[in-house]
This record gives sequence, C-alpha cells and structure tokens, in this order.
Amino acid sequence: MPKILIVEDDIGIAKKLALFLQKSGFNTEHLDSGLNVIKTVKKSMPDLILLDLMLPYKTGEECCTQIREFSQVPIIMATAKVEEIDRLIGLEAGADDYICKPYSLMELVLRIKAILRRTAPAIDSSKPEITINKDTLEVLFQGKDAEFTSLEFSLFELLFKQPGRIYSRQLILDLAYSSLRDISDRSIDGHIKKIRKKIRALGIEDNVIESVYGAGYRLVLPKW
Repeated sequence: MPKILIVEDDIGIAKKLALFLQKSGFNTEHLDSGLNVIKTVKKSMPDLILLDLMLPYKTGEECCTQIREFSQVPIIMATAKVEEIDRLIGLEAGADDYICKPYSLMELVLRIKAILRRTAPAIDSSKPEITINKDTLEVLFQGKDAEFTSLEFSLFELLFKQPGRIYSRQLILDLAYSSLRDISDRSIDGHIKKIRKKIRALGIEDNVIESVYGAGYRLVLPKW
C-alpha cells in the first residue's frame, strides 16, 4: 500500500486524516512539526506527503524547498490560508498540488490517487518486470524470488525507486542506512556484490547495478 506522510500540527486533524486514509487503502505516518520532516522523508521514503503550510519550528514551505533538493516525491500542501499569494508560494516551493482547509476528505483521497497515477512510472506489460516486496524483503522476477537481508534490501530499494540516478556512497549511507553508524564504504561495496549475485541467480545476466567511476552506483533496468 502507498505510504502517506502526514505533517500536521493539529493532532485532532491528523488522527482523522490518518484513519480516513488507512480506510482508503494507504499506510500513514505522522509528524506534528517541521522539525524532523527531512530526516523522516530520507528514511521512510513515502510515496506522497501531505504537508501543512503553517508548522512549528519549520514551515511547510521551507520543508518543501529542502525536500526538492533531493527528492521528487509528490507533495500536497494544505493550509487555512486562501489568498492567491499563499497558493503561489506553495507551488513555487515545489508542491504538486494545493488544498485549502476545511476540505473534503474524499476530495483529498481522489487528489492523492490522481497524483500517484500521474507520477507512477510507465510499465510495459509485454516485457519482463523486476518487482520488490518490502514485507518479505524479496526481489522477484518471472516467478523466481531472491531473499535479501534488511541492509541489502534497503540499498536495493533506494536504487530501485529511481532507476538511472547515481547515488554516491555517502548518499547511500545517509538514505539507506541512516539509523546505523558502523556501516562503511567497504560494507556498501560488499552489499552491492552480494546483491548482484542474487540478481544473477534470478536469471538476469545484465549488470543491473552499475558502478560509476568516482561517483557511486546506479540501477539500470535491463532492455529486453
């Protein structure tokens, strides 16, 4: 199920939102201020963010601008302000949509689904497809599955979500292993080696994870 990060300082509104979104088929996570938004986005990698404009410690506009420095995750900005200038500020910061309070929860769900459909990568069903299962830590291909360790899966999932993007070793440490302090560059290289071996065991001969000299690693999906 897609994960929605709710950033809302009104606890009552947040609980109501979370309950409605969960009943509509989404997983949710909640923050009540802008303080830990960037850290949470990097760690949890939500599929969409519902971001209140007026937040303690850091405004939604500031959060949105900083998120856009490293991610294109869809963002819906929510606010009680209705003036045109406030809407433009939210969109200028990088928000994908804007909704004013009070709003219909059903309308919000429809907007979320529309944005997720629009931003979902196109899939050619005529070609073999690599998929991942976060619950079982598995990578699947044509009826075969490879079980990954939690660390291997975190790394592969990071690369898998944005094929072609180059991730430096430091960025991998920050995004995939943010809760661990004893992971080194050599550990990353070791995990990459094991992941490549497990991918080949699925029958994929292409080098799915490429090393980019002096830059890092990137996922390159096979061209069948």
